[in-house]
Amino acid sequence: MRGDSNGTSTRAPKGTAHVVVIGGGLAGCAAATVLAERGIRVTVVERESFLGGRAGAWQDQLADGTPFHMERGFHAFFRHYYNLRALIARVDPTLRCLTPLDDYPLIGPDGWTESFAKLPRRAPLNVMALVWRTPSMKLSDLPAIAVKAVTEMVSFDPEGTYARQDRRTAESYLDSLNFPDRARRMLFDVFAHSFFNPENRYSAGELLAMFHYYFLGNPEGLVFDTAREPFSAVLWAPLQRYLEARGVTFLTETSAVRVEQDGARFAIDIVDRLGRPETLSSDACVLAVTVPALQGLLEASPSLGDEAFRSDVRALEVTLPFVVWRLWLDRPMRPDRAPFAGTCGIGLLDNISIYEKLEGESAAWAQRTGGSIVELHAYGVDDTLDEAEIRRSLMASFHEVYPEAREAKVLEERYLARRDCPAFQPGSHARRPGVDTGIPGLFLAGDFVKLPFPSALMERAVTTGFEAANAIARTLGRHEEPIRTIPRRGLLAPFVPAKWLSTPST
Repeated sequence: MRGDSNGTSTRAPKGTAHVVVIGGGLAGCAAATVLAERGIRVTVVERESFLGGRAGAWQDQLADGTPFHMERGFHAFFRHYYNLRALIARVDPTLRCLTPLDDYPLIGPDGWTESFAKLPRRAPLNVMALVWRTPSMKLSDLPAIAVKAVTEMVSFDPEGTYARQDRRTAESYLDSLNFPDRARRMLFDVFAHSFFNPENRYSAGELLAMFHYYFLGNPEGLVFDTAREPFSAVLWAPLQRYLEARGVTFLTETSAVRVEQDGARFAIDIVDRLGRPETLSSDACVLAVTVPALQGLLEASPSLGDEAFRSDVRALEVTLPFVVWRLWLDRPMRPDRAPFAGTCGIGLLDNISIYEKLEGESAAWAQRTGGSIVELHAYGVDDTLDEAEIRRSLMASFHEVYPEAREAKVLEERYLARRDCPAFQPGSHARRPGVDTGIPGLFLAGDFVKLPFPSALMERAVTTGFEAANAIARTLGRHEEPIRTIPRRGLLAPFVPAKWLSTPST
């Protein structure tokens, strides 16, 4: 296991600085890890009974008493998630807990398919290879494509791109490319929807940042790894042990209800699951919670921060709901089915995961019963639809994509609908708060927090957690955690005049 910079285990001595981290997800635990390794006393407050947030897992059991771990959906561990991998390496130095997938297949209507396997890793070779081999485009389609709009992709610049494109919708930008309908849907719609935000409510600037981060600027390729076992087993249980050995205190099933400055310190009011109140005192505080939880904390803490900061937090939004539907079936899917497949244009369905091909726990159940565990996801679901409508659409799409499932009997199921993923609405980037709140000793961390370089999803959560801890470590004279990321700018950014790229916002 990794400890401090010398590889040793460091327990915070009594009387050292105390930091309270509110939120025990990826962002909060990343912050706690960096702080604890530098001998800083840390208390993590988490309202759930388990760690991990949206990447967490909790104990459940089937009707026959079989225990299993339920999660809030499949997660992809992309190979350029350098900081997330550094966090996992604390408890698994060789990352044996991750399994590489061979492909990232996409399935569309009428038998349409795409693959991201075996593409060159670097731009522009990856783009050229994809365009050359894709069945969604022909060479005769190329003259109609809008050159200026495409150039915007390969000229990503953190300042210029957001300035030009943030107030525009992703839908408007994608329409402006003039790609053939099939290519528009298979190469871009799936990608855009993967960030939970519907195109007509998603910033074009943010979409272009994601194109750069995941594809055009990603030196590791778009194919990813998956966890061999539930997240609780491969990460959260060992990480909790690792941190407790370094003096971290975890207060689970405990909610932070108020945070106030107390001179140069902070007073954090908490309530446990039995309703018992307590006040924690700390030298610094990291707020690593969801957007709704952050807004609730500030509302209950009227003296915390100036009006500009509070207004920026109030302006944050959550996107439309996402749905995770896990099915235990009485028979397997076809042997050639991919462990994970994205879908496009087939009802509400966004992807399908076959869990016995991903996780050992599910594989053991499938081997014992001869069945299959399948998970269906829908992102950015219309909030006017009721659960029955969503279920009907997902099942119909599942049967369309994998016809062998029509004869399968559902033995058990878990259906989750949640609405706590951050929105990246047009025009929101300029006001999005960063790690530094402007309040001495108070920092934000999470997948909604702005960074000065491209990052997203689980990696952004960990990176902002590291950044928050680094800011605290600096004030205490401790060494900082290295932050690794991809190139900030696109391949053509140094050569294309910003004036030429200027596009009216719509």
